[in-house]
Amino acid sequence: MKPVRHLFRGALALLAASAVACSLVPAYQRPEVKIPASFREAPAYWGTATPADDQPRTAWWQAFDDPVLDALEVEATASNQGIAAALAAYDGAQAVVRGSRADLWPGVTAGIGTTRAGGSGLSGPARRATASVNASWTPDLFGGLRAAVAQDQAAALASRASLGNVLLAIHAEVASDYLLLRGLDAQLDAYQATITGYRRAVAITANRYRAGVAPHADLLQAETTLHDASAQLLEMQRQRAVLEHALAMLLGHPPADFSLVGQAWAARIPPVPAILPSELLQRRPDVAAAERDVMATNAAIGVQRAAWFPSLGVTGSKGRSAQTLGDLGSEGSAVWSLGVTGLITLLDWGGRSARVDQARAAYRQAVANYRQVVLGALQQTEDGLADLSSYAGQAGELEAASAAADKVEQMMLNQYLAGVADYTAVVTAQNTALAARRAAIAATVQQQQAVVALTQAIGGGWDDRLPPAGR
Repeated sequence: MKPVRHLFRGALALLAASAVACSLVPAYQRPEVKIPASFREAPAYWGTATPADDQPRTAWWQAFDDPVLDALEVEATASNQGIAAALAAYDGAQAVVRGSRADLWPGVTAGIGTTRAGGSGLSGPARRATASVNASWTPDLFGGLRAAVAQDQAAALASRASLGNVLLAIHAEVASDYLLLRGLDAQLDAYQATITGYRRAVAITANRYRAGVAPHADLLQAETTLHDASAQLLEMQRQRAVLEHALAMLLGHPPADFSLVGQAWAARIPPVPAILPSELLQRRPDVAAAERDVMATNAAIGVQRAAWFPSLGVTGSKGRSAQTLGDLGSEGSAVWSLGVTGLITLLDWGGRSARVDQARAAYRQAVANYRQVVLGALQQTEDGLADLSSYAGQAGELEAASAAADKVEQMMLNQYLAGVADYTAVVTAQNTALAARRAAIAATVQQQQAVVALTQAIGGGWDDRLPPAGR
């Protein structure tokens, strides 16, 4: 039994050596990226931002204070097929990690069987029954398997970050489409009120024409204005239907099964939480996914380096062998085996070197991609800040223009009725007023969508640093 003891001791020594095996994975460091101290386009209150990566994430769309939007976002989270696919991809990545970890441990199998053999030189058939338990193990002496585990773990984290990015994108798209639809509802209300006024103008002009006070051309102009507005109303109804279809898809429904009733428009412009540029590295899921890709490619270098070293294996089995199944329990039927094998590649014509070089190139590519994602995040945030500031200024000017255009419209109509202005001036004033109303509503919707885009650009929302709410 001494050889057996020696073999077992050798196996234990391999186990101990595997436990303390050196890692061939290069020490990981986050790639350096030049990050400014503050955003150039940031509003004044953003200057007080401090890092808060430990703060809980919030349902940022609740800042719009719209229960219908809240319900749509919850439904999208549960039923959107893009989210479902990303979740399945993450589940699969986690399963890969579990499989990689399992490769670190011995595999054990068991079997039982019986055979019967004969031949011309034998007096009769020979029978044999066997039962055995077999084990095999490849000790991770040089860290190749653990490097593969690290690679798969980083890939799983990247998949989780990608899931977060999909969630953020879907939630932003739902909010953006919903706010645009509600903006169309407000424009439809404005058009309905305007068309009502245009019908009154047609009736007034028709009475004046029949009374011989106004020419027929005035009536035709009034009718033309009414029909143009009615046609534009139909176009906006078409646009609203398309947005309903888009929301249905985002919620995982056929368009025929989904509709949104009109409701009073809430022109609320919630503030966006203040952050520092450095926080984008913590908040944005696409930045996190890009960094996990860097970590995975870094670990892949260790996997390829380990291929330069020998691989060792330990195999063992214990069982019984007898002429019949009933004799397997008898004395003398026990058999065992234990062995250690080693394998090293002596010549591969540069194949291993090429794979190491390929892994290093993939790492450099991942680093470049990470830096590009960070730069893109900074750009999107600056763009969002500029958009929000510009749209706020435009909205104020357009609301003032709309109020002035409404007054001009009423003045021109009064002057026409008094006989001191022709109907062309009335039509011009009406068209200007209607366009101004639409532009004022659209500017507010642009602000709302800019809030959504900026919130997406900074990676979501936190509610503990919001300044006083706007209108």
